[in-house]
Amino acid sequence: MVKRKGFPTEGEIILVTVKSITPYSALCSLDEYPGKEGMIHISEVAGKWVRDIKNFIKQNKQYVTKVIRIDEEKGHITLSLKRLSKKERDKKIQNYKNEERAEKMLAMVGKKLNVPLNEIYEKLGYELQETFGYMFTAFNLALEEPEKLVRRGVDQKYVKIMEEVSKECIQKKEVEIKATLELKSFTSDGINRIKEFLSSLHDKYKWEIKYISAPRYSIEITTNNPKKTEKDMREKLTEEISKIKNIEASFGMG
Repeated sequence: MVKRKGFPTEGEIILVTVKSITPYSALCSLDEYPGKEGMIHISEVAGKWVRDIKNFIKQNKQYVTKVIRIDEEKGHITLSLKRLSKKERDKKIQNYKNEERAEKMLAMVGKKLNVPLNEIYEKLGYELQETFGYMFTAFNLALEEPEKLVRRGVDQKYVKIMEEVSKECIQKKEVEIKATLELKSFTSDGINRIKEFLSSLHDKYKWEIKYISAPRYSIEITTNNPKKTEKDMREKLTEEISKIKNIEASFGMG
């Protein structure tokens, strides 16, 4: 079960399970916050008058709710069902499914370090939630841009293992990244200069380069890490264009 540390915040959308029901309220356990309980008042069940709360809420059933008030000293947490849109509910359910995946990956990190899940939560999991909002976000970064984790303060020893685990567990759909080059040269050997430039790009970066129509050429790359690939392509094209002489060159992405 995915868990978070401390108390939720006001306005946070959380999953709860109904423990008991009275005529005017439902007592719930906060599924992501072990040991914490909250209450849904009958006035927060639906956007209309409710005669019988049991027509809307069932015991032992899980619901997506919004936190509307917190009193940490008394341990009181007030929840609402009616203040959520369908879009917010659907998004929460998807985020929770992603966090379940992330928890399994966190357990794998712990296993590689011979650390049980509860302990790796304390050493790493809660830190990832606090820094990135979701552990799944952090594991995606570990796959795509692990250096960002280090810059945000995650210990390098964890980042390395997170990267290994992410490569094993996160399947990225391959997409095509495309850049369009415009190359013009008005010297007598301009065509040869352009051919040499394109050939050097192909040899150096193994890019697939196609002729569109003068003066336009396309570069296409299939990748499962589009964000990083596009960034790298931009940087490399900018650098290579800055080196050439007697060729007017520009490029666009997409």
